[in-house]
Amino acid sequence: MKVAVPDLISNSYFPAIAAIELGFFARQGLNATLSHIFPSFEAFEAVREGAVDFVAGPAHAAFFAFPEMAGGKLLAALAQGTYWMLVLRSDLHPTPGDLSIVAGKRIAAVPVVELGLRLLLAEAGFDAETADVQIVPVPGSDEPGVSSGVAAAKALEAGSIDGFWANATGAEVAVRRGVGTVVLDVRRGDGPPAAFHYTFPAFATSDRVIENDPEMVAAAVRAIVDTQEAVKRDVQLAAEVGRKLFPAEEAGLIADVVSRDLPYYDAAISETAVAGLTGFARQAGLLNDDLPYEDIVATQFAPLWIS
Repeated sequence: MKVAVPDLISNSYFPAIAAIELGFFARQGLNATLSHIFPSFEAFEAVREGAVDFVAGPAHAAFFAFPEMAGGKLLAALAQGTYWMLVLRSDLHPTPGDLSIVAGKRIAAVPVVELGLRLLLAEAGFDAETADVQIVPVPGSDEPGVSSGVAAAKALEAGSIDGFWANATGAEVAVRRGVGTVVLDVRRGDGPPAAFHYTFPAFATSDRVIENDPEMVAAAVRAIVDTQEAVKRDVQLAAEVGRKLFPAEEAGLIADVVSRDLPYYDAAISETAVAGLTGFARQAGLLNDDLPYEDIVATQFAPLWIS
């Protein structure tokens, strides 16, 4: 059984990574391995093509691989809410919550992720075009094995960008190095209220996998839920995973980053979350119409969201 993730050295999809490293998939009788596939839409395409069985990625990326969600389903939330942060260079003296700082700046964001930043700026009443905001790729993020958030922090330190929109691990690296200041943390209430439900980190698969082996899918969902609960009980398990997989700097901070995510560790995919997701997807041009909840979520596995 293979699980694709678009970002490995990160808190974004951590429950799926930890489920492998801490043995929770194995306890469900699943021999799971991890495949790092970037960018996220290619990770979902790998599920569609049968190269991997599951993907842990941004929920809205599913619409790239499964137009109008035909052929794919979301199985569980790895956590709740939009999980990226806007970070600007500290020497620009940004004020937390003040988006005016982005005028005339180069802000890095990876493909698919950048859609959230564009809509957030628009909904905040900020015209990125007239304010000359350049949203650019994260330098070096397309190199094999690179974490996009950590790459963004390094680019910020090097001065090749003025800011980035990326995960909390990258933000933490930038803050601890003294080169970045968090301007917006959507998950914790910054920015337009609607931004919280733009997307969320999701665990997903294809309809084909569900049809061929529903028991494997159920076991995988149980493993994700068990992992979330275990890390909530003992966040130092995150440090254990970090020591196995991450470079020393990121391994040393992952438990702190994950500890702030624990209130959002809930596998349930609510009607509200799907309404926000589909609204965002329509505005981003990823969906043509509203879709019924059950066309997006594999509802037969919903009872497994509660451990």
